[in-house]
Amino acid sequence: MRHSSLNSLRFAAVPITVGAICLPVTAQAYVGPGAGLTAIGTLIALAAAILLAVVGFVWYPMKRMMRNRAERQDTRTAGSGDEGRRE
Repeated sequence: MRHSSLNSLRFAAVPITVGAICLPVTAQAYVGPGAGLTAIGTLIALAAAILLAVVGFVWYPMKRMMRNRAERQDTRTAGSGDEGRRE
């Protein structure tokens, strides 16, 4: 009988532990204006760095590829129109 009560205690301990971890705890801390502005500035700088990385690694190569494709298409269409015509 002792063995079954330990098993039931283990099964009850898991939800109790998870529930206790999920409960909000009041933080007894103060963030001053200097630290708060620094944290906000850091988050903005991080977001800008990620945005610029995406632009640098994705947008500019795609822009170059589209420009090269358009130039190739222009040379094909310009060359085919002048060959058949004589003045």
